[in-house]
Amino acid sequence: MVEKIQLGEQWYILATSSPADERRRVLKHNKLFGMFDRFGDVQSIGLGEEGLYHGDTCFLSHLELRIEGVRPMYLNSTVKDDNGLFIIELMNPDLHPEGKNRILKGELHVFRAKLLYENTCHEHVRLVNFGLKPIEADISVEFAADYKDIFEVRGTARKRRGEHLPPEVKERDVVLSYQGLDGVVRQTHINFDPQPDQLAGDRADFKIMLPPKAEAHFYMKIGCVEEGVPLSEHDYYSAFTSVGEFARSRIEGRCRIVTSDPFFNRWVDRSTADLIMLTTRLPEGDYPFAGLPWYSTTFGRDGILTAHEYLWIDPGMAKGVLAFLANTQSRETDAVRDAEPGKILHEARDGELAALKEIPFGRYYGTVDATPLFIGLAGAYYERTGDLDFIRAIWPNILAALNWIDHYGDRDGDGFVEYERRTEMGLAQQGWKDSHDSIFHLDGELAEAPIALCEVQGYVYDAKLRASRLAHLFGEHELAARLELDADVLKKRFDEAFWCEEIGTYALALDGHKRQCKVASSNAGHTLWSGIATPRHAAQITDQLLSRDFYCGWGIRTIPCSASRYNPMAYHNGSVWPHDNAIIAEGMARYGFTAKAMTVFSGLRDVSLYMDQHRMPELFCGFEKRPDEGPTLYPVACSPQAWSAASVFSLMQACLGLSFDPEKKEIRFRHPQLPPFLDHVEIRDLTICGTTVDLWLQRYPNNVGVNVIRKRGDVEVVAVA
Repeated sequence: MVEKIQLGEQWYILATSSPADERRRVLKHNKLFGMFDRFGDVQSIGLGEEGLYHGDTCFLSHLELRIEGVRPMYLNSTVKDDNGLFIIELMNPDLHPEGKNRILKGELHVFRAKLLYENTCHEHVRLVNFGLKPIEADISVEFAADYKDIFEVRGTARKRRGEHLPPEVKERDVVLSYQGLDGVVRQTHINFDPQPDQLAGDRADFKIMLPPKAEAHFYMKIGCVEEGVPLSEHDYYSAFTSVGEFARSRIEGRCRIVTSDPFFNRWVDRSTADLIMLTTRLPEGDYPFAGLPWYSTTFGRDGILTAHEYLWIDPGMAKGVLAFLANTQSRETDAVRDAEPGKILHEARDGELAALKEIPFGRYYGTVDATPLFIGLAGAYYERTGDLDFIRAIWPNILAALNWIDHYGDRDGDGFVEYERRTEMGLAQQGWKDSHDSIFHLDGELAEAPIALCEVQGYVYDAKLRASRLAHLFGEHELAARLELDADVLKKRFDEAFWCEEIGTYALALDGHKRQCKVASSNAGHTLWSGIATPRHAAQITDQLLSRDFYCGWGIRTIPCSASRYNPMAYHNGSVWPHDNAIIAEGMARYGFTAKAMTVFSGLRDVSLYMDQHRMPELFCGFEKRPDEGPTLYPVACSPQAWSAASVFSLMQACLGLSFDPEKKEIRFRHPQLPPFLDHVEIRDLTICGTTVDLWLQRYPNNVGVNVIRKRGDVEVVAVA
């Protein structure tokens, strides 16, 4: 069961039971995703999140394959490295041990293969008789669709729901239908090949007669159809071919990393595959959906930070993110949606609840940081690519975002950007730590709004500096000078208002009365990433974040053990978030503390060794690292999750001091270092301004050698030891 705290508090998940199976398997293709148990089934137990979803709607809530009415025994299952195919191997238990149709355990092998393409889940089932006698058995597939909105799955209660229409049953097809209160008819089309011996609105039955060593094959298509989404015409094999071509097209031309550490390579490869899977092709370009199962949609903050982490590998992702967010930028004031002119999107939802406005998230803007981060990403994208034509196209959006910062974000004119939701429908906390109890005072008292977060002021500082550089390129020198001055003033005022000698770091926030929230936090580490921290304070923050109070051995906790609200099992008050750690590590390296950044890097590499499929989750619990034990999982964490998947690339960039100068066509390494677990790193197909280079980086006792293996085009590689 999942309980969800709603209006007046927050919109995020509380788990009151554990997942039914920690080894869940996930597939995704564009807006379709499936979450299955390790048997390949969909069970309505545990948290209830398993299912086949299109957008925010669950089109298949139950699926179970049985032999003679009994669930098969589990052998193995895995998702292929490219996330394209889910393979399951099962066998029969002892069946009818005293009867005439006795089937001994393990005589019947069951192979299942699933893939998603377009709006359809395709499955191939192969049964092989490895016994010495013929086998007669009934194979059944049970299925159901509840058409719950993802927010219902997460625990939102509804007073009324739409109508389940009678199933349409033909010889080999079943159509399940639901008419929502929004007037939309959503349908699940299930097709079987060959024709079942019996077919009903919730079950298909096949009778098999297999001689020894013979095999039988079944195919199933589950299509998710609603208005404007046609039924796919592909069969299993054409879909299999298309999925492979799709994956290859996504990875071709993308920078690749191969190292001396095979375990690290698995982390990199899984992260690459997860980012490809999570990335959805929208009209504006590629956009990384935030995470599965809860956040399979466009999130402003998540998309921006994921694109930032991945920028040196694939700047095309950042371009897609910027284009989509520019296109959806708010142009009006709407209190229910926390929207104001120039503000950047928090999230967009397309399910029944969003259409009926039972939730405010159809297009919701309740985030304080996405707007300055949008400007920062635009500047970083230009510094990576030199693509001034694209920046020119979104320049009006950048100016609108700057205007939001000064006239809406700074509510009281004190020079700091604050947030406060406009209605009880909105999120109470609107920074990246958006659970209701994440911003508090030293004694645990929750902070009153409007709240100015420390890291957000850093994002604004970075945004104004980057916008100033862009303004110069467009000849707007007066604007550029004003933005640079604004940034300088902000940096000075920030240090005066936020530094707290009592806790030896920047205060977590200023509350609505301008009182410091005297809580040490990982948020302060983001001030290193943005550059707003003074060098002296950056050194103090770095040392504090690596102290035992913060650093658990796996990573940096969100708050220290000594904090009043510390709980290693809390969502934001003591857990470890990989993307948070990657941002902090980048900040440490920015101030010259690369060796300390590598401590963070090494901790997360150890985490990857214990994670199923080497997949870095959204977060994990902040318990102390103990010998011969892995990290403790957080029960409702998204996995995969985009900014966690991208963290490994951010960590790599941080330790290498890697940057780009497109105007000079230079790739630069500033004081590069490699962690002890990497003897060498090969970077293939690293691009800049149409040129490509392959590099070999070798770790030596006191430095890292940077060697050019291959170069196509006029590009210079500069290394400063």
